[in-house]
Amino acid sequence: MRILAFSDLHMARARAEAIVKASAEADLVIGAGDFCNHREKQPEAMNLLTGLSAPMIAVPGNAESYAELCEAAHAGTTVLHGEAVEVAGLRIFGLGGAVPETPFGSWSWDISEAGAETLLKACNSADILVTHSPPKGVADETSGRLSIGSTAVRDAIKRIQPKLVLCGHVHESWGVEGWIGASRIVNLGPTPNWFEVTP
Repeated sequence: MRILAFSDLHMARARAEAIVKASAEADLVIGAGDFCNHREKQPEAMNLLTGLSAPMIAVPGNAESYAELCEAAHAGTTVLHGEAVEVAGLRIFGLGGAVPETPFGSWSWDISEAGAETLLKACNSADILVTHSPPKGVADETSGRLSIGSTAVRDAIKRIQPKLVLCGHVHESWGVEGWIGASRIVNLGPTPNWFEVTP
């Protein structure tokens, strides 16, 4: 399966247009959160992706909540948060929100490490794990070289060993990759990223 993936679009029109154009070559599109800004204009943010040529799986970021993303999502989009879906024989599990909590204030849709751990317990296996937040220690460094990823996500990757982990959230680590065991982790960013994954 040819997968087009991105994160942290933040209502960037030109970047959304590039994603929509690229989707003509994709079997599946995956959006790893932060479609809008500060929990505002979610419908407008999703409208920027009108015209996608492939179905999309999306997780909420911290710039939108699960409920807000579900309400604004178009037909053909499956929103995941603490649950899985199977597509063409691939099991894909999603977890949204910022983990751990951010210092950004009340607008940010954050989840505690304990809360994330509880949600991730529902995942016994996955070919692809989609999380907004990166795992602790991989693709999670800020410009100040602080590692701000999630220990709950890291522990789930160690336990499940998905083939691929797609994340975003930490803008300074866009494009950074790493490994936890046999799992490849990629912090996507708002540009087309391509993956070939088979069951």
